[in-house]
Amino acid sequence: MTDTAPTDIPMTSQVTLPDGRVEIAPGTPPPSGPYANEDLLPVPIAKRTWTTYNFCALWVGMAHNTASWTLASGLIAVGMDWKQAVFTIALANLIVLVPMLLTGHAGPKYGIPFPVFARASFGVRGANLPAVVRALVACGWFGIQTWIGGEAIFFLAGKLIGGSWEHAAKIGGYPWTMWLSFAIFWVIQVAIIYRGMETIRRFENWAAPFVIVGAIVMLVWMSNKAGGFGPLFDQPSKLGWDGDFWKLFWPSLMGMIGFWSTLSLNIPDFTRYGKSQRAQTWGQALGLPTTMTLFAFLSVLVTSGSQAVYGAPIWDPVQLAAKTDSVVGLLYALVTVLVATLSVNIAANLVSPSFDFSNIAPRRISFRTGALVTCVLGVLIFPWKLYSDPRGYIFTWLGLVGGLLGTVAGILIADYWILRRTRLDLTELYTRGGRYWYDAGWNWRAVVAFVVGGVLAVGGASFKPLVDGRPIPALAPLADYGWAVGLGTSITLYLALMLLTNRKPVAGSSAPQL
Repeated sequence: MTDTAPTDIPMTSQVTLPDGRVEIAPGTPPPSGPYANEDLLPVPIAKRTWTTYNFCALWVGMAHNTASWTLASGLIAVGMDWKQAVFTIALANLIVLVPMLLTGHAGPKYGIPFPVFARASFGVRGANLPAVVRALVACGWFGIQTWIGGEAIFFLAGKLIGGSWEHAAKIGGYPWTMWLSFAIFWVIQVAIIYRGMETIRRFENWAAPFVIVGAIVMLVWMSNKAGGFGPLFDQPSKLGWDGDFWKLFWPSLMGMIGFWSTLSLNIPDFTRYGKSQRAQTWGQALGLPTTMTLFAFLSVLVTSGSQAVYGAPIWDPVQLAAKTDSVVGLLYALVTVLVATLSVNIAANLVSPSFDFSNIAPRRISFRTGALVTCVLGVLIFPWKLYSDPRGYIFTWLGLVGGLLGTVAGILIADYWILRRTRLDLTELYTRGGRYWYDAGWNWRAVVAFVVGGVLAVGGASFKPLVDGRPIPALAPLADYGWAVGLGTSITLYLALMLLTNRKPVAGSSAPQL
Protein backbone atom coordinates (compact mmCIF):
# COMPACT_ATOMS: atom_id res chain seq x y z
CA MET A 1 0.00 0.00 0.00
CA THR A 2 1.57 3.28 -1.09
CA ASP A 3 0.83 6.88 -1.72
CA THR A 4 1.86 9.46 -4.32
CA ALA A 5 -0.13 12.70 -3.99
CA PRO A 6 -2.67 12.26 -1.19
CA THR A 7 -3.96 15.82 -1.03
CA ASP A 8 -7.54 14.64 -0.50
CA ILE A 9 -6.88 11.98 2.15
CA PRO A 10 -8.35 12.70 5.61
CA MET A 11 -5.83 12.42 8.42
CA THR A 12 -7.85 12.15 11.64
CA SER A 13 -4.83 11.30 13.81
CA GLN A 14 -3.28 14.75 13.39
CA VAL A 15 -4.34 18.37 13.71
CA THR A 16 -3.25 21.42 11.73
CA LEU A 17 -2.87 24.84 13.37
CA PRO A 18 -3.85 28.04 11.55
CA ASP A 19 -0.17 28.74 10.83
CA GLY A 20 0.13 25.40 9.00
CA ARG A 21 2.08 23.45 11.62
CA VAL A 22 0.92 19.90 12.26
CA GLU A 23 1.08 17.60 15.29
CA ILE A 24 -0.45 14.37 16.56
CA ALA A 25 -4.07 15.04 17.63
CA PRO A 26 -4.55 15.57 21.39
CA GLY A 27 -5.58 12.33 23.08
CA THR A 28 -4.15 10.21 20.26
CA PRO A 29 -1.41 7.79 21.36
CA PRO A 30 1.95 8.62 19.77
CA PRO A 31 3.23 6.22 17.10
CA SER A 32 4.85 3.10 18.51
CA GLY A 33 6.32 -0.14 17.26
CA PRO A 34 9.62 -1.10 15.65
CA TYR A 35 9.91 2.11 13.59
CA ALA A 36 9.49 4.64 16.39
CA ASN A 37 11.38 5.80 19.43
CA GLU A 38 11.43 8.95 21.52
CA ASP A 39 14.13 10.60 19.42
CA LEU A 40 12.36 9.99 16.10
CA LEU A 41 8.80 10.97 17.11
CA PRO A 42 7.41 14.36 16.00
CA VAL A 43 8.35 17.26 18.26
CA PRO A 44 5.16 18.62 19.90
CA ILE A 45 4.28 22.14 18.80
CA ALA A 46 4.76 23.40 22.38
CA LYS A 47 8.41 22.36 22.15
CA ARG A 48 9.06 23.91 18.73
CA THR A 49 10.63 27.04 20.17
CA TRP A 50 13.64 27.97 18.01
CA THR A 51 13.47 31.56 16.73
CA THR A 52 15.06 33.36 13.77
CA TYR A 53 18.01 34.25 15.99
CA ASN A 54 18.55 30.62 16.99
CA PHE A 55 18.75 29.57 13.34
CA CYS A 56 21.01 32.51 12.48
CA ALA A 57 23.28 31.64 15.40
CA LEU A 58 23.28 28.00 14.33
CA TRP A 59 24.50 28.95 10.85
CA VAL A 60 27.02 31.48 12.09
CA GLY A 61 28.39 28.83 14.43
CA MET A 62 28.51 26.21 11.68
CA ALA A 63 29.74 28.46 8.86
CA HIS A 64 32.50 30.16 10.85
CA ASN A 65 34.70 27.14 11.38
CA THR A 66 38.10 25.90 10.37
CA ALA A 67 36.81 23.70 7.54
CA SER A 68 35.00 26.71 6.02
CA TRP A 69 38.22 28.69 6.38
CA THR A 70 40.26 26.04 4.58
CA LEU A 71 37.55 25.75 1.96
CA ALA A 72 38.07 29.37 0.94
CA SER A 73 41.80 29.52 1.56
CA GLY A 74 42.20 26.27 -0.40
CA LEU A 75 40.96 28.09 -3.49
CA ILE A 76 43.78 30.60 -3.04
CA ALA A 77 46.21 27.70 -2.68
CA VAL A 78 45.13 26.24 -6.04
CA GLY A 79 45.53 29.53 -7.91
CA MET A 80 42.51 31.84 -7.49
CA ASP A 81 42.75 35.41 -6.22
CA TRP A 82 40.52 36.72 -3.44
CA LYS A 83 37.82 38.04 -5.80
CA GLN A 84 37.49 34.72 -7.63
CA ALA A 85 37.40 32.71 -4.41
CA VAL A 86 34.75 34.90 -2.74
CA PHE A 87 32.64 34.94 -5.92
CA THR A 88 32.74 31.14 -6.15
CA ILE A 89 31.75 30.61 -2.52
CA ALA A 90 29.03 33.29 -2.48
CA LEU A 91 27.36 31.82 -5.58
CA ALA A 92 27.59 28.27 -4.24
CA ASN A 93 25.89 29.20 -0.98
CA LEU A 94 23.08 31.07 -2.72
CA ILE A 95 22.48 27.95 -4.81
CA VAL A 96 22.55 25.47 -1.92
CA LEU A 97 20.23 27.70 0.13
CA VAL A 98 17.36 26.74 -2.20
CA PRO A 99 17.26 22.99 -1.40
CA MET A 100 18.08 23.89 2.21
CA LEU A 101 14.84 25.88 2.51
CA LEU A 102 12.79 23.37 0.54
CA THR A 103 13.73 20.35 2.66
CA GLY A 104 13.78 22.44 5.84
CA HIS A 105 10.07 23.22 5.38
CA ALA A 106 9.04 19.78 6.67
CA GLY A 107 10.76 20.41 10.02
CA PRO A 108 8.61 23.14 11.58
CA LYS A 109 5.51 21.89 9.79
CA TYR A 110 5.63 18.30 11.07
CA GLY A 111 8.37 18.26 13.73
CA ILE A 112 10.11 15.25 12.15
CA PRO A 113 13.83 14.56 11.63
CA PHE A 114 15.42 13.83 8.26
CA PRO A 115 15.30 9.99 8.32
CA VAL A 116 11.55 10.05 9.10
CA PHE A 117 11.00 12.69 6.40
CA ALA A 118 12.80 10.42 3.91
CA ARG A 119 10.32 7.60 4.64
CA ALA A 120 7.67 9.37 2.55
CA SER A 121 9.75 8.97 -0.61
CA PHE A 122 12.03 5.98 0.06
CA GLY A 123 9.67 3.92 2.23
CA VAL A 124 9.65 3.24 5.97
CA ARG A 125 12.54 0.80 5.60
CA GLY A 126 14.04 2.28 2.44
CA ALA A 127 14.74 5.56 4.23
CA ASN A 128 17.70 3.79 5.79
CA LEU A 129 19.49 4.05 2.42
CA PRO A 130 19.74 7.86 2.26
CA ALA A 131 20.04 8.03 6.06
CA VAL A 132 23.09 5.74 6.12
CA VAL A 133 24.67 7.51 3.13
CA ARG A 134 24.19 10.83 4.91
CA ALA A 135 25.45 9.37 8.19
CA LEU A 136 28.63 7.98 6.64
CA VAL A 137 29.36 11.35 5.06
CA ALA A 138 28.87 12.94 8.47
CA CYS A 139 31.31 10.43 9.95
CA GLY A 140 33.89 11.61 7.41
CA TRP A 141 33.25 15.25 8.27
CA PHE A 142 33.30 14.49 11.99
CA GLY A 143 36.71 12.89 11.62
CA ILE A 144 38.11 15.81 9.60
CA GLN A 145 36.86 18.39 12.09
CA THR A 146 38.09 16.35 15.04
CA TRP A 147 41.55 16.19 13.47
CA ILE A 148 41.49 19.99 13.09
CA GLY A 149 40.48 20.42 16.72
CA GLY A 150 43.21 18.01 17.77
CA GLU A 151 45.74 20.09 15.83
CA ALA A 152 44.69 23.17 17.76
CA ILE A 153 45.17 21.38 21.09
CA PHE A 154 48.53 20.01 19.89
CA PHE A 155 49.90 23.46 18.99
CA LEU A 156 48.39 25.07 22.08
CA ALA A 157 49.98 22.52 24.40
CA GLY A 158 53.24 22.71 22.48
CA LYS A 159 53.44 26.44 23.06
CA LEU A 160 52.89 25.94 26.78
CA ILE A 161 54.98 22.79 27.35
CA GLY A 162 57.76 23.28 24.83
CA GLY A 163 59.72 21.20 22.33
CA SER A 164 59.34 17.91 24.19
CA TRP A 165 55.63 17.96 23.27
CA GLU A 166 56.01 19.04 19.65
CA HIS A 167 58.94 16.73 18.90
CA ALA A 168 57.71 13.62 20.66
CA ALA A 169 58.28 10.19 19.12
CA LYS A 170 56.24 9.66 15.96
CA ILE A 171 53.59 7.04 15.37
CA GLY A 172 52.14 6.72 11.87
CA GLY A 173 53.94 9.86 10.70
CA TYR A 174 52.71 12.11 13.55
CA PRO A 175 54.00 12.72 17.12
CA TRP A 176 52.18 10.57 19.66
CA THR A 177 51.17 13.83 21.35
CA MET A 178 49.19 14.74 18.20
CA TRP A 179 47.25 11.49 18.51
CA LEU A 180 46.65 12.27 22.20
CA SER A 181 45.32 15.73 21.27
CA PHE A 182 43.04 14.13 18.70
CA ALA A 183 41.68 11.78 21.37
CA ILE A 184 41.12 14.60 23.89
CA PHE A 185 39.08 16.63 21.42
CA TRP A 186 37.11 13.50 20.50
CA VAL A 187 36.15 12.98 24.16
CA ILE A 188 35.09 16.63 24.63
CA GLN A 189 32.60 16.33 21.76
CA VAL A 190 31.12 13.09 23.03
CA ALA A 191 30.54 14.72 26.41
CA ILE A 192 28.64 17.67 24.87
CA ILE A 193 26.43 15.65 22.52
CA TYR A 194 25.37 13.41 25.40
CA ARG A 195 23.72 16.42 27.05
CA GLY A 196 21.19 16.75 24.22
CA MET A 197 19.82 19.27 21.71
CA GLU A 198 19.06 22.08 24.17
CA THR A 199 22.70 22.17 25.26
CA ILE A 200 23.72 22.37 21.60
CA ARG A 201 21.35 25.33 21.03
CA ARG A 202 22.82 27.25 23.98
CA PHE A 203 26.38 26.46 22.91
CA GLU A 204 25.74 27.74 19.36
CA ASN A 205 24.26 30.99 20.67
CA TRP A 206 27.46 32.12 22.39
CA ALA A 207 29.98 30.38 20.12
CA ALA A 208 28.84 32.30 17.02
CA PRO A 209 29.92 35.84 18.03
CA PHE A 210 33.10 34.52 19.67
CA VAL A 211 34.28 32.97 16.40
CA ILE A 212 33.49 36.09 14.35
CA VAL A 213 35.64 38.23 16.64
CA GLY A 214 38.46 35.66 16.43
CA ALA A 215 38.46 35.73 12.62
CA ILE A 216 38.61 39.54 12.57
CA VAL A 217 41.51 39.53 15.05
CA MET A 218 43.38 37.12 12.75
CA LEU A 219 42.79 39.45 9.79
CA VAL A 220 44.13 42.46 11.69
CA TRP A 221 47.20 40.48 12.77
CA MET A 222 47.98 39.39 9.22
CA SER A 223 47.48 42.89 7.80
CA ASN A 224 49.99 44.21 10.35
CA LYS A 225 52.47 41.51 9.36
CA ALA A 226 51.98 42.38 5.67
CA GLY A 227 52.33 46.14 6.25
CA GLY A 228 48.69 47.03 5.69
CA PHE A 229 45.69 45.71 3.79
CA GLY A 230 47.18 46.53 0.38
CA PRO A 231 49.28 43.35 0.02
CA LEU A 232 46.26 41.24 1.02
CA PHE A 233 44.27 42.60 -1.92
CA ASP A 234 47.16 42.76 -4.39
CA GLN A 235 48.03 39.07 -4.65
CA PRO A 236 47.34 38.23 -8.32
CA SER A 237 45.37 35.29 -9.65
CA LYS A 238 47.50 32.57 -11.23
CA LEU A 239 44.58 31.77 -13.53
CA GLY A 240 43.28 35.10 -14.85
CA TRP A 241 39.65 35.22 -15.92
CA ASP A 242 39.99 33.18 -19.10
CA GLY A 243 39.71 29.46 -19.76
CA ASP A 244 42.06 28.40 -16.97
CA PHE A 245 39.82 29.99 -14.35
CA TRP A 246 36.55 28.60 -15.71
CA LYS A 247 38.09 25.15 -15.99
CA LEU A 248 38.76 25.28 -12.25
CA PHE A 249 35.59 27.22 -11.41
CA TRP A 250 32.99 24.53 -12.14
CA PRO A 251 34.47 21.71 -10.04
CA SER A 252 35.21 24.29 -7.34
CA LEU A 253 31.60 25.51 -7.40
CA MET A 254 30.31 21.94 -7.11
CA GLY A 255 32.75 21.36 -4.25
CA MET A 256 31.53 24.47 -2.45
CA ILE A 257 27.91 23.32 -2.90
CA GLY A 258 28.93 19.87 -1.72
CA PHE A 259 30.26 21.43 1.49
CA TRP A 260 26.70 22.10 2.71
CA SER A 261 24.87 19.47 0.61
CA THR A 262 24.89 17.37 3.76
CA LEU A 263 22.85 19.94 5.68
CA SER A 264 20.50 20.44 2.72
CA LEU A 265 19.29 16.92 3.48
CA ASN A 266 19.18 16.76 7.24
CA ILE A 267 18.23 20.36 8.00
CA PRO A 268 14.84 19.06 9.27
CA ASP A 269 16.82 17.66 12.22
CA PHE A 270 17.08 21.31 13.34
CA THR A 271 14.08 23.02 11.76
CA ARG A 272 11.80 20.51 13.53
CA TYR A 273 12.37 22.69 16.61
CA GLY A 274 11.37 25.86 14.70
CA LYS A 275 8.73 28.17 16.12
CA SER A 276 7.41 28.90 12.62
CA GLN A 277 8.23 28.62 8.94
CA ARG A 278 9.21 32.28 9.01
CA ALA A 279 11.77 31.59 11.73
CA GLN A 280 13.53 28.85 9.80
CA THR A 281 13.29 30.63 6.44
CA TRP A 282 14.64 33.98 7.58
CA GLY A 283 17.09 32.38 9.98
CA GLN A 284 18.65 30.30 7.22
CA ALA A 285 18.49 32.99 4.53
CA LEU A 286 20.21 35.49 6.81
CA GLY A 287 22.55 32.99 8.40
CA LEU A 288 23.97 30.83 5.58
CA PRO A 289 24.95 32.84 2.47
CA THR A 290 25.87 36.03 4.31
CA THR A 291 28.05 34.46 6.98
CA MET A 292 29.74 32.03 4.58
CA THR A 293 30.58 34.86 2.19
CA LEU A 294 31.88 37.08 5.00
CA PHE A 295 33.97 34.27 6.43
CA ALA A 296 35.28 33.41 2.97
CA PHE A 297 36.27 37.06 2.51
CA LEU A 298 38.17 37.06 5.81
CA SER A 299 39.90 33.74 5.14
CA VAL A 300 41.03 34.51 1.59
CA LEU A 301 42.43 37.88 2.68
CA VAL A 302 44.36 36.27 5.51
CA THR A 303 45.64 33.54 3.19
CA SER A 304 46.62 36.14 0.59
CA GLY A 305 48.45 37.96 3.35
CA SER A 306 50.32 34.79 4.31
CA GLN A 307 51.41 34.49 0.69
CA ALA A 308 52.76 38.05 0.79
CA VAL A 309 54.49 37.57 4.15
CA TYR A 310 55.81 34.01 3.93
CA GLY A 311 56.13 33.55 0.16
CA ALA A 312 53.52 30.79 -0.05
CA PRO A 313 49.84 30.60 0.93
CA ILE A 314 49.20 28.89 4.26
CA TRP A 315 45.69 27.52 3.93
CA ASP A 316 45.45 25.84 7.36
CA PRO A 317 44.63 28.48 10.04
CA VAL A 318 46.09 26.33 12.80
CA GLN A 319 49.43 26.17 10.99
CA LEU A 320 49.23 29.91 10.35
CA ALA A 321 48.41 30.78 13.97
CA ALA A 322 51.40 28.72 15.10
CA LYS A 323 53.70 31.23 13.35
CA THR A 324 52.86 34.08 15.74
CA ASP A 325 55.50 35.09 18.28
CA SER A 326 52.89 36.18 20.82
CA VAL A 327 51.88 33.53 23.33
CA VAL A 328 48.67 35.42 24.14
CA GLY A 329 47.84 35.81 20.44
CA LEU A 330 48.45 32.14 19.77
CA LEU A 331 46.33 31.07 22.72
CA TYR A 332 43.46 33.28 21.60
CA ALA A 333 43.68 32.07 17.99
CA LEU A 334 43.77 28.41 18.91
CA VAL A 335 40.96 28.69 21.47
CA THR A 336 38.92 30.33 18.71
CA VAL A 337 39.70 27.37 16.44
CA LEU A 338 38.62 24.97 19.17
CA VAL A 339 35.31 26.76 19.78
CA ALA A 340 34.64 27.05 16.04
CA THR A 341 35.38 23.39 15.43
CA LEU A 342 33.24 22.26 18.34
CA SER A 343 30.43 24.47 17.09
CA VAL A 344 30.23 23.00 13.61
CA ASN A 345 31.18 19.43 14.40
CA ILE A 346 28.54 18.88 17.04
CA ALA A 347 25.74 20.61 15.14
CA ALA A 348 26.52 19.50 11.59
CA ASN A 349 28.24 16.15 12.03
CA LEU A 350 26.92 14.53 15.20
CA VAL A 351 23.23 15.47 15.37
CA SER A 352 22.32 14.12 11.94
CA PRO A 353 24.04 10.71 12.03
CA SER A 354 22.76 10.19 15.56
CA PHE A 355 19.21 10.34 14.19
CA ASP A 356 20.21 8.43 11.04
CA PHE A 357 21.73 5.48 12.88
CA SER A 358 18.81 5.47 15.31
CA ASN A 359 16.48 5.11 12.32
CA ILE A 360 18.12 1.79 11.39
CA ALA A 361 16.93 0.09 14.58
CA PRO A 362 14.86 2.55 16.65
CA ARG A 363 14.29 0.12 19.53
CA ARG A 364 17.99 -0.66 19.93
CA ILE A 365 19.80 2.52 18.88
CA SER A 366 19.06 5.76 20.69
CA PHE A 367 20.20 9.25 19.71
CA ARG A 368 23.16 8.97 22.07
CA THR A 369 24.15 5.51 20.84
CA GLY A 370 24.03 6.80 17.27
CA ALA A 371 26.36 9.63 18.27
CA LEU A 372 28.86 7.16 19.70
CA VAL A 373 28.76 5.09 16.48
CA THR A 374 29.50 8.28 14.53
CA CYS A 375 32.45 9.13 16.75
CA VAL A 376 34.01 5.70 16.27
CA LEU A 377 33.51 5.62 12.49
CA GLY A 378 34.88 9.16 12.25
CA VAL A 379 38.25 7.81 13.39
CA LEU A 380 38.19 4.73 11.16
CA ILE A 381 37.94 6.76 7.91
CA PHE A 382 41.49 8.16 8.47
CA PRO A 383 40.54 11.88 8.38
CA TRP A 384 44.18 13.00 8.42
CA LYS A 385 44.53 11.60 4.89
CA LEU A 386 41.44 13.42 3.56
CA TYR A 387 42.59 16.73 5.02
CA SER A 388 46.23 16.59 4.00
CA ASP A 389 45.82 17.97 0.45
CA PRO A 390 43.56 20.88 -0.63
CA ARG A 391 42.94 19.34 -4.05
CA GLY A 392 41.83 16.05 -2.58
CA TYR A 393 39.80 17.88 0.07
CA ILE A 394 37.93 20.18 -2.34
CA PHE A 395 37.67 18.21 -5.57
CA THR A 396 37.66 14.56 -4.49
CA TRP A 397 35.98 14.53 -1.07
CA LEU A 398 33.57 17.44 -1.51
CA GLY A 399 32.85 16.63 -5.14
CA LEU A 400 31.88 13.02 -4.40
CA VAL A 401 29.83 14.03 -1.37
CA GLY A 402 27.98 16.72 -3.32
CA GLY A 403 27.20 14.42 -6.23
CA LEU A 404 25.70 11.67 -4.09
CA LEU A 405 23.76 13.90 -1.72
CA GLY A 406 22.45 16.12 -4.51
CA THR A 407 20.76 12.98 -5.82
CA VAL A 408 18.99 12.38 -2.50
CA ALA A 409 17.96 16.04 -2.26
CA GLY A 410 16.35 15.84 -5.69
CA ILE A 411 14.19 12.87 -4.66
CA LEU A 412 13.09 14.50 -1.39
CA ILE A 413 12.17 17.78 -3.10
CA ALA A 414 10.31 16.11 -5.96
CA ASP A 415 8.30 13.90 -3.61
CA TYR A 416 7.45 16.48 -0.94
CA TRP A 417 6.82 19.57 -3.08
CA ILE A 418 5.65 18.25 -6.45
CA LEU A 419 3.89 14.94 -5.73
CA ARG A 420 2.60 15.49 -2.18
CA ARG A 421 2.35 19.29 -2.18
CA THR A 422 3.84 19.29 1.38
CA ARG A 423 1.06 17.03 2.76
CA LEU A 424 2.12 14.07 4.95
CA ASP A 425 0.39 11.70 7.36
CA LEU A 426 2.45 11.67 10.57
CA THR A 427 1.23 8.38 12.01
CA GLU A 428 1.70 6.50 8.75
CA LEU A 429 5.37 7.49 8.63
CA TYR A 430 5.91 5.07 11.54
CA THR A 431 3.50 2.33 10.41
CA ARG A 432 4.21 -1.05 8.88
CA GLY A 433 1.90 -1.72 5.95
CA GLY A 434 0.75 1.91 5.72
CA ARG A 435 0.75 4.28 2.78
CA TYR A 436 4.53 4.77 2.98
CA TRP A 437 5.28 1.05 3.16
CA TYR A 438 5.48 0.59 -0.65
CA ASP A 439 7.01 -2.86 -1.42
CA ALA A 440 8.19 -4.54 1.79
CA GLY A 441 9.03 -1.09 3.17
CA TRP A 442 11.00 0.07 0.11
CA ASN A 443 10.08 2.40 -2.74
CA TRP A 444 12.11 0.91 -5.58
CA ARG A 445 11.51 4.01 -7.71
CA ALA A 446 13.45 6.19 -5.27
CA VAL A 447 16.25 3.60 -5.13
CA VAL A 448 16.51 3.50 -8.95
CA ALA A 449 16.56 7.31 -9.15
CA PHE A 450 19.26 7.43 -6.44
CA VAL A 451 21.47 4.82 -8.13
CA VAL A 452 21.17 6.25 -11.64
CA GLY A 453 21.63 9.84 -10.44
CA GLY A 454 24.58 8.85 -8.28
CA VAL A 455 26.34 6.95 -11.08
CA LEU A 456 25.94 9.86 -13.50
CA ALA A 457 27.07 12.36 -10.87
CA VAL A 458 30.23 10.66 -9.57
CA GLY A 459 30.92 7.77 -11.96
CA GLY A 460 33.28 9.84 -14.06
CA ALA A 461 34.97 11.66 -11.17
CA SER A 462 38.66 11.43 -10.37
CA PHE A 463 39.33 9.85 -6.99
CA LYS A 464 42.84 11.30 -6.67
CA PRO A 465 44.71 11.52 -4.36
CA LEU A 466 42.82 8.66 -2.67
CA VAL A 467 43.06 6.28 -5.63
CA ASP A 468 44.05 6.64 -9.28
CA GLY A 469 41.66 6.64 -12.18
CA ARG A 470 37.96 7.16 -12.82
CA PRO A 471 35.39 4.35 -12.32
CA ILE A 472 33.57 5.15 -15.61
CA PRO A 473 35.84 7.25 -17.86
CA ALA A 474 33.03 7.87 -20.38
CA LEU A 475 31.21 9.94 -17.75
CA ALA A 476 34.19 12.21 -17.11
CA PRO A 477 32.55 15.25 -18.84
CA LEU A 478 29.80 15.18 -16.18
CA ALA A 479 32.17 14.99 -13.22
CA ASP A 480 32.70 18.75 -12.87
CA TYR A 481 28.94 19.25 -12.45
CA GLY A 482 28.28 16.35 -10.05
CA TRP A 483 25.84 18.01 -7.67
CA ALA A 484 23.73 19.55 -10.45
CA VAL A 485 23.76 16.30 -12.44
CA GLY A 486 22.66 14.25 -9.42
CA LEU A 487 19.93 16.72 -8.45
CA GLY A 488 18.49 17.11 -11.94
CA THR A 489 18.63 13.42 -12.83
CA SER A 490 16.98 12.24 -9.62
CA ILE A 491 14.14 14.79 -9.81
CA THR A 492 13.33 13.89 -13.41
CA LEU A 493 13.66 10.13 -13.06
CA TYR A 494 11.84 9.89 -9.74
CA LEU A 495 8.85 11.88 -10.99
CA ALA A 496 8.72 9.85 -14.20
CA LEU A 497 8.79 6.49 -12.37
CA MET A 498 6.22 7.55 -9.77
CA LEU A 499 3.77 8.94 -12.31
CA LEU A 500 4.18 6.16 -14.88
CA THR A 501 3.58 3.40 -12.32
CA ASN A 502 0.67 5.07 -10.54
CA ARG A 503 -2.64 3.18 -10.41
CA LYS A 504 -6.10 4.11 -9.25
CA PRO A 505 -6.89 3.57 -5.54
CA VAL A 506 -8.08 0.13 -4.61
CA ALA A 507 -11.77 0.10 -3.61
CA GLY A 508 -12.17 0.78 0.10
CA SER A 509 -8.64 2.04 0.50
CA SER A 510 -7.72 5.64 1.10
CA ALA A 511 -4.26 5.27 -0.40
CA PRO A 512 -3.46 5.08 -4.12
CA GLN A 513 -1.64 1.91 -5.14
CA LEU A 514 1.60 1.72 -7.11
